[in-house]
Amino acid sequence: MAERPSEFLSTRALNRALLARQMLLERKKTGVVAAVEQLVGMQAQIPRPPFRGLWTRVQGFRREDLLKSLHDKRLVRATAMRGTIHLMSTKDFLTFRPVLAEMLAKAANSVVGRNMPPLDVDAVCKLGRAFFGSPAPFDDFREFLEKEHSEYATTTVRAMAYTVRMGVPLVMVPTDVTWGFPGNAGFLLAEKWLGQKIPTDATSLEELVLRYLAAFGPATPADFQTWSALRTSREVFEKLRPKLVTFTDERRHELFDLAEAPRPPEDTPAPIRFLPEYDNALLAHADRTRIATDEHRTSVVLNNLQVIGTFLIDGFVAGIWRIERAKQAAELLLKPFIRIPKKAMPALEEEGASLLEFLEPEATIRSVRATMKGFAFK
Repeated sequence: MAERPSEFLSTRALNRALLARQMLLERKKTGVVAAVEQLVGMQAQIPRPPFRGLWTRVQGFRREDLLKSLHDKRLVRATAMRGTIHLMSTKDFLTFRPVLAEMLAKAANSVVGRNMPPLDVDAVCKLGRAFFGSPAPFDDFREFLEKEHSEYATTTVRAMAYTVRMGVPLVMVPTDVTWGFPGNAGFLLAEKWLGQKIPTDATSLEELVLRYLAAFGPATPADFQTWSALRTSREVFEKLRPKLVTFTDERRHELFDLAEAPRPPEDTPAPIRFLPEYDNALLAHADRTRIATDEHRTSVVLNNLQVIGTFLIDGFVAGIWRIERAKQAAELLLKPFIRIPKKAMPALEEEGASLLEFLEPEATIRSVRATMKGFAFK
């Protein structure tokens, strides 16, 4: 029997599917841990973006909700997908850290090969485990390496530190500062912080693919690879094919998805939404046209790998934003990429004002202003 042709999904249909799964069609009444698990983690190189990302997705979200979950050790901030710092539930971190271990080790090896003389990587990781038996910033670890291994150049020391960051399961330790972590936060062995051993059996790749599809599908193996940096995904998708449904997009890519996952009609209304810096909704696909045009994407993901905060109109990236603070005044600056429809302006200003109130509660003067001038990302 001939295989049934895959159903076609337009770019707008893919957009609405993504928004639904990312809690961007409507704010969801859910707990913080459950929200982070729905997203399979939130990129978190800097402390604030996950707070902003949860505010835009979770009904009634408060900063204290995330801080409490971090201090209660139900959420952790640690190296994960793509070798970048992510906010994850402790359950997911323990489940998926072994799956990511080989990818993280290869990332470290690629740096080691360029910057290090021959060295015993296991010995370097052993040094790291000993050092991070108590909380310490990576700056302190590099200083320690420079003192204990003065024969190595600074670039070699940095490569050694990177090897530890990739190869040793560490978590960042939250403090009592406003956004949970100071700029130079301390790292600690994950097993010490969590009080349990990190599993070593990497048996959950299929589960990770299914969780990815629940959060970002329909998607291709290349999309999953872009999000995770795991390079053996094609075989896993093929193994899962009998359990999945397939679609074809406007570029004739075959997309895989969970049968019961939400795929709203393409004309489903999409509200104004503000996304923080480094939001995975913008980064989780090889083909990102389902949320940002190729033209606009280059103004959001910069050459230095910084990812600027964006706002969505009708579900798609329509511009970037930043906050300027001067004494008691806080201003939300918007730089549109498109001509903003007149009917969208009231909602854009209202949502922007709410975001500004959340991020700058101590400001006594707040305003939202669109500007066509460029501004640097901070």
